[in-house]
Amino acid sequence: MTDGAQGVLPATVLVIDDNESTRYVLTSWLRRAGHTVIGVGTGEEGLTRLHTAAGELPDIAIIDVRLPDMSGFEVSERVKSDPRTVHLPVIQISAAAITPDDHAEGLRRGADAYLDQPIDPGELLATVAATLRYARARQRAERLATRLIALNQATLDVYSAVGFHSFASAATGGAAGVLASPASAVFLSPQTQAVHSTIDGPRTPVRTLPARSGVLEQLAAHGLNQDTGVKVVRLSNSQWRALLPTDHLSGDIALAVARTKRGRPPVCLAVPASALHSADDEQLLQQLANAGALALEALRTYNEEHALGLALQRSFLPKELPAVPGIELAFRYLPASEHAEIGGDFYEAVRTDNGLLLAIGDVVGHSVTAATVMGEVRHALRAYAIEGHPPHHILERLERLLGQSQPGITVTLCLVLVAPDGRRLDIANAGHIPPLVIHPEEGPRFHHPHGPLLGLGLPHPPPDVLRTPPGTRLLMVTDGLVEIRTTDLDTTLAEFRDAVAAGPDGLEELCDLLLERFGQNKDDDIALLTARFA
Repeated sequence: MTDGAQGVLPATVLVIDDNESTRYVLTSWLRRAGHTVIGVGTGEEGLTRLHTAAGELPDIAIIDVRLPDMSGFEVSERVKSDPRTVHLPVIQISAAAITPDDHAEGLRRGADAYLDQPIDPGELLATVAATLRYARARQRAERLATRLIALNQATLDVYSAVGFHSFASAATGGAAGVLASPASAVFLSPQTQAVHSTIDGPRTPVRTLPARSGVLEQLAAHGLNQDTGVKVVRLSNSQWRALLPTDHLSGDIALAVARTKRGRPPVCLAVPASALHSADDEQLLQQLANAGALALEALRTYNEEHALGLALQRSFLPKELPAVPGIELAFRYLPASEHAEIGGDFYEAVRTDNGLLLAIGDVVGHSVTAATVMGEVRHALRAYAIEGHPPHHILERLERLLGQSQPGITVTLCLVLVAPDGRRLDIANAGHIPPLVIHPEEGPRFHHPHGPLLGLGLPHPPPDVLRTPPGTRLLMVTDGLVEIRTTDLDTTLAEFRDAVAAGPDGLEELCDLLLERFGQNKDDDIALLTARFA
């Protein structure tokens, strides 16, 4: 409730006056007007009452200018200099200090109004009402501004959530921060499980509790049913406990239910009904619930699209590698973290009349488009290899293909043709991470010479020829395994080479070691292809 145009809601008034008769008269007038009065006789006593108030402070103070222990001016100054009482409106009264200079000093030192005695009761009550209206309007505006700032931060937090756990913290903590109260949230996880999160107040830990199946539909039945939009309803505590018996909110409940699309589960935010002091507070809860519903829908859609993209990406990759006598193969593929976009990393092994063609590559960029281009390049590569083209001719044909079908897209690709006897490698590298050749006696070294990326329309040089003694191993990776944005690539490649040199001889064990050491918490896809030549 707010003060009306014609009057003011009852208030608690602190009257500081050493004259008992005056204090009695003022108290009588104020009480007849419906106010509660606290009367004291000295400035120190009045300040003590303010500093030791166990509950809410008085709404307004009336202070006599001439007090026995200190002036009313000093009392007003001390009231206005204390952060706890700075907003307390003050009316100064005096029967002696009535000159314009006295008025000016009183107003300058903290008074909101100044009345000369004797005072007309109507003038006193009207001044109290006007001062309260102004003070309460200012307090409402300041409280709303503070809560709007909190709403803005809470909205940013729910839209920044990168997973459903962080969304629960952002939504529940946001409601508590905006309304300065305990809060609860209920929504549906990607696994279609009802998530119930609670918080005791701003900046306290968020807890997640079990919720039974169907509770969201029952909550929505109190508000939106199957409609879209957002609605705030009141529930008795018994109604609330029947739905969520483990929840911690007490008293009647204000429940905001929001849904952005038909057929989608709603997002529910709840706070004690006592936390909503005005229509403004109810609108803030509505806006936060609506922002939460929109953010959760975007998060849910992203997860669905990400899962679809990963499925598409995996469908373009070989399920197994060919078995070739004299050549042992092992591979690993890890998609980027669940919060990153899908990429275009790929690997391939194709048996041809000229030997076994090993390939590893990466479509530059992260998107469903990158995954689609990856599939197109991989299938074309297989076709060109089976036709018997040497590695650099395969690169040239892929260059023409990209120029016609995917202009503007670039691809890194390393091709290694292994001779049928395993004693020769033809290496053609189009801008990719160099392959690591592990000599059985001399150890590992990167084969650095390479040509330009695919997609630039530039010619590709013939492959380098490398002779390989028995027991030579080959390691081909994508940049997701060896790149760290804050570290020079040459540094990480050197660390990678040293790890291989000190690592196990077995291909499977080596793959596991490299992923454990270099593949943790990466935001890019990782492909790893290894071979050993008998």
